[in-house]
Amino acid sequence: MDYLDAQNRLIAAPEPLWIRSPKRIRVRFGGETVADSTDARLFRPGGPPVYYFPRADVRQDALASAGGTEADARGTRTRYDVRAGGRSAEGAAWTYAEPADGFAFLEGMVAFEWSAMDGWFEEEEEVFVHARDPFKRVEALKSARRVEIYAAGEKVADSPAPSLLIEPGHPVRYYLPKTHIRMDLLRPSATVSRCAYKGEADYYSVRTPNGAAEDAAWGYKRPMAEVAGIAGMLCFFNERVDAVLVDGEEQPKPATAWRR
Repeated sequence: MDYLDAQNRLIAAPEPLWIRSPKRIRVRFGGETVADSTDARLFRPGGPPVYYFPRADVRQDALASAGGTEADARGTRTRYDVRAGGRSAEGAAWTYAEPADGFAFLEGMVAFEWSAMDGWFEEEEEVFVHARDPFKRVEALKSARRVEIYAAGEKVADSPAPSLLIEPGHPVRYYLPKTHIRMDLLRPSATVSRCAYKGEADYYSVRTPNGAAEDAAWGYKRPMAEVAGIAGMLCFFNERVDAVLVDGEEQPKPATAWRR
């Protein structure tokens, strides 16, 4: 089987659809713990994984019916408001009282909107953005390939020592040492993004006499331990620069959500 798609992205393992998590999972809202479980299910729908909790591990006094039900591919879903510490998050929790065929493992379990809660913890470590998939490995590998970047009509980087970031569901990304980049052509951007696997990224725009490429590069000052090798390096969006060459060969531009 070919595990690369048409965009040269590594395909994440599709199975299993869900697992019983071996971790203690806690959800915080309003300064209080609203769910605490060592028996949570991690549902892997193809996008970011979602934790579902046994009702016994969720504070029932923190849930208030939001009224009505809605149907989706997984069954009939009932929404709840989450209330704790004098605060309320409307419709931020849900259950499937009547799951569709193939989703019986969701029956009676409670899930929460990740971003609506104040904090999520796997054991004693806080987790950001969304739950992490234990079947998704992100690798940062030192390489001797020559990577050249052209943006806004100029050659802005030329490196014989990139680090390749390989992440299922994404194109291969080439992180370059700043000493191999024309930093005089880069300007810090106000844009910031967060990744559950890599950490918080800062962005840069390219400015040259010939033009500009907005938010064309990004980097992690303090990446997570699994990809510590990319700390302090920068990566350029192939989707937003003129060209990315690897060993002299121009790379095809992937169709991603970051393309402008």
